[in-house]
Amino acid sequence: MSNVNIYDSRADAAIPAESPLAFSYHRSGAPAAGAASRVVLRERPFLGHLILRGGAIVLDEAVRDELGMNLPGRPQGLVLDASGERSIQWLSPDEWLLIVPGGEEFALEGRLRERLGDASFAIVNVSGGQTLLELEGDAVPELLMKSVIYDAHPQHFPVGKGVTTVFAKTTTILRRPDESRWELVIRRSFADYCYRWLLDAGEEYAIGVVAA
Repeated sequence: MSNVNIYDSRADAAIPAESPLAFSYHRSGAPAAGAASRVVLRERPFLGHLILRGGAIVLDEAVRDELGMNLPGRPQGLVLDASGERSIQWLSPDEWLLIVPGGEEFALEGRLRERLGDASFAIVNVSGGQTLLELEGDAVPELLMKSVIYDAHPQHFPVGKGVTTVFAKTTTILRRPDESRWELVIRRSFADYCYRWLLDAGEEYAIGVVAA
């Protein structure tokens, strides 16, 4: 711990923060969701995003002790806690994405580092560089099938699965936390591009937006 500098990257509460899509709402608009909307888009900004790397056994023990959750037991797995507010996703054989409510990530990183001690691991706070888009509606699989290269048909993409894939001309993490919701974890720098793509691709489904 003494050889690691840990910084709380979240701005002071007195400083107003804008979501990654704030400019996009102003520039491209946010069509209201209605009865005809077969896709509804919501941004869930300001969440805590931590990348965990290391041995599965030691990380699993630390995460379970701190959050009461286990790492996914299989590749491309996604698990949520009982509240649905915290999730862990398998990214690669020694890499996981942990998402928690905004404001928890800094203290959680410190507790995990203390618990892991001298084990070989890495924790990176990427909260400021990512945002999460939530998609609901019966036409979401159709929208995804013309937007990502991965097979997003519900028969191939069950609840509890998450993959890193190509969205249009950028990358995304595609997740399905439950039967009605899909999620896209995207880079902040591509947020406006992804938003405009979704508005265009979702026009035929009367896409609606619930602005943050």
